[in-house]
Parts: sequence; C-alpha cells; structure tokens
Amino acid sequence: MSDVLTKEQFIRVLPKKLNHAISDSVIDQINQITADPIIKESFRENILSYTNVMKDGKFKIQQYIDAVRYVSHKLFGSSNVEAYTKTFPDRYQRFLNQATSQKDIASYVASYNKTKLVNLIFEQTLVPTHILNADMYQKALNAQAELMMTSNSDKVRSDAANSLLTHLRMPEANKIELDISVKEDKSITELRNSTLELVKTQRAMIVDGTMNAREVAHSKLLIAEDDSILDAEYNDVSN
Repeated sequence: MSDVLTKEQFIRVLPKKLNHAISDSVIDQINQITADPIIKESFRENILSYTNVMKDGKFKIQQYIDAVRYVSHKLFGSSNVEAYTKTFPDRYQRFLNQATSQKDIASYVASYNKTKLVNLIFEQTLVPTHILNADMYQKALNAQAELMMTSNSDKVRSDAANSLLTHLRMPEANKIELDISVKEDKSITELRNSTLELVKTQRAMIVDGTMNAREVAHSKLLIAEDDSILDAEYNDVSN
C-alpha cells in the first residue's frame, strides 16, 4: 500500500459537507508532515480512519489534521509535550523565544490534550481489552486444557476442566419477558359488577325453573351506551 495520500482517497471518506475544503495544498501538507516511512504510513491510515469524528462537531480540516498528527505521535509512545512539540513545532519554538516557562507550556499542552476533537479521535483508537489480549486468552485456555489432560493430580485436572467449562460454555439464550399491566378504571369495575349480577340472576332463574341451562347459554347480552349490562335477550331455542 502506498503511503502517499491522494485527494480522491481523502474526499471519499470525509463527510460531504467538507469535500470543498480539500485542496491540493492540504494533501501536500499531509504527505509532507514526516519523512519517517513508518510514522508516515500510520499517519496516512489514521487520517483516513477517523474522519467520522468530523460529523460530531464543527471542526476545520486543519484542526482535524493537527489532532490526528498529535494522537499519532501519542500512539507511538510520545508524551503529551513531545507529541505537542512534534505537531506544532513553530508554536513550541515561539514559546521558547518568548521565554514561556515549562509549567505554562505544560498547561497549554494539557489544555490541548483535553479538547473535544482530540478526545473524539482518542476514543476511535481504543481497542477493547478482550480483543487486544485475544492471543493471551487462547494461550490460557490451551494451558488449562493441557493440565486437564496430563496432570497427575485429580484436583488440578478437575479445576482445569471446570475452568474450561466456565469459559467455554454456550451463551445463555436471551429471555424476553413481556410485562403487560392494565390499569383498571371505573367503567371496567362497573362492567364486572354488572356481569356478576347477571350471572346471579341467571342462576336464580335456572333454580326456580324460569330458564334452563340451554336457554342461558344461547342468550345475548344487551349493552347500554355506558357499557353497563342492562339485561339478557333470550333466544327461543325450542326449535
């Protein structure tokens, strides 16, 4: 992969609103930032990788280039002051010419290190620990497996087996619980009470012989406009 960044490559990964801000001079600046081939390649990749942070704020292209340059030096092991000096050599020289104290310079550097754009880029560089140490995780599993198979101690073999069972167990199926609650209002309460009264009435009619069970089963409810049960309409089921 070439370590030279082209204008088309940069524009392709930038938010469209910033495409007009990419000129040939900007590309030349990026390609001339460092002569070190390793740092240059890393810086080029970082410039292309972190452009999504430009959607989160009103940042200028130059601010983005400077922030990526600063973070890139940090990723190569430079301290905050060293990364700041390499990113802004003219600004640092001006501090020296003006006899700015090291304490004040450190304060300016700390302030820059806390800026929103720098921290947005830093967030993009973070690698989850389980991914960063994936090789160590596999080595630990292999060691446990070897102990389980070869150890002369029953306890060691048992502990190793339990460790493997714990770390290699199948993921538990997600349980989705649906909690449905109904808030009972006055109308529902009244409807229930009316229904209970109707049931009592029908039971009494069956007892005294006014109706039989079949007639009750084929009856229709008459519902008033207020949703209360007025009475039951009984169909002639003698046929």
